[in-house]
Amino acid sequence: MSYTPPKVWTWDAENGGKFASINRPTAGATHDKDLPTGKHPLQLHSLATPNGVKVTVLLEELLAAGHAADYDAWLIDIGEGDQFSSGFVDVNPNSKIPALFDKSTGVRVFESGAILLYLAEKYRAFLPQDIEGRTETLNWLFWLQGSAPYLGGGFGHFYAYAPEKFEYPINRFSMEAKRQLDVLNQQLEDFEFIAGDHYTIADMAIAPWYGALVQGALYGDSATFLDTASYEHVNRWADTVMSRPAYQRGRMVNRKWGEAHEQLHERHDASDFDTKTKDKTAAE
Repeated sequence: MSYTPPKVWTWDAENGGKFASINRPTAGATHDKDLPTGKHPLQLHSLATPNGVKVTVLLEELLAAGHAADYDAWLIDIGEGDQFSSGFVDVNPNSKIPALFDKSTGVRVFESGAILLYLAEKYRAFLPQDIEGRTETLNWLFWLQGSAPYLGGGFGHFYAYAPEKFEYPINRFSMEAKRQLDVLNQQLEDFEFIAGDHYTIADMAIAPWYGALVQGALYGDSATFLDTASYEHVNRWADTVMSRPAYQRGRMVNRKWGEAHEQLHERHDASDFDTKTKDKTAAE
């Protein structure tokens, strides 16, 4: 069925599909609610979507490397509209997770790529200090920030979430998702990690999206649909990065789905991974 756009578009909440209740064409808070705050300088407000995972992975990697980067991670349930509270909007006026507030500096940081860069610079870790290595890492970090919307909002939306399946957008975004996988595959043919021979914030940014995709963890049967097994070097890299202990911990933080032992709704101490996962708290 063809669609003729009206002369002036107007919002109809009934046509929003799965996410109709949390999407709207205006910004700002819908209700007053302060954000909680914990004992650590770094206060993260997030959910374990790919954009949320990239930040918690970095925080866990920083701690594993011996940096004083302990943090409180508070759950933002976007399905319940937590991102539209006045407290969250004060930290991120765009009402998207993740958002970070650093009590030690008074700095708010929003947009996941900006949070990665802020933390990498603050702790001088996982971002090369030489101009060539730093630039190559940022090349791939910004590549991810520009490419992931095609994978998530494009391919993922029309393949997995749209209320109806339409051939044109699925074909359009499948082509782009496969092109992006080929970009990564060709880069990783020559290097162990995305930006070269060192593990960086570029790997942490890309793995929750494209690593999860090739491992079959995004959008139902999309790995089969996109034949992700054919991207040999991406698969090798994904296995390497996503098997790291800090990555495994980071993907659990603020997670509300999957196996109960992999869900840590909030994280305030390293011991929470052993004592506060959903399987432990459900038994209380």
